[in-house]
Amino acid sequence: MSEVQYQWRGQFINQELNELHAEAFDHRVYDSSEWDWVELCAAHSLGWVTARIEGELVGFLNVISDGFVHAWIQDEMVSLSARHRGIGVGLVHAATDAAREAGCEWLHVDFDDGLEPFYYGAAGFTPTNGGLIDLTATE
Repeated sequence: MSEVQYQWRGQFINQELNELHAEAFDHRVYDSSEWDWVELCAAHSLGWVTARIEGELVGFLNVISDGFVHAWIQDEMVSLSARHRGIGVGLVHAATDAAREAGCEWLHVDFDDGLEPFYYGAAGFTPTNGGLIDLTATE
């Protein structure tokens, strides 16, 4: 088994991240004119973590921040071929260390139903209350 290389603010190109996102979230592959990850991350992220095996992007996690003490995990993804190898946990640990080093005091995450064992177990998060408004819903 090849070693996973994690990198805070690791380089990536839009095509490989759009392909990983489509695979992870089960949708078509967007092109860079629709979803420019490089520009979005540069403008809105505290940082991100890339995970690569032999140069191939197999994982990604974005960290956004309020610029003060709060940071949020967004868009954590691992390729289907690399799942169940601890890569998701490695992404979270790298993001946790980097957010702490940046001066953040809290790291938040929200996730889909069924992912509680991962986030509350392996990744080390504690349950908290939260709320959500679906802005795409029609009245």
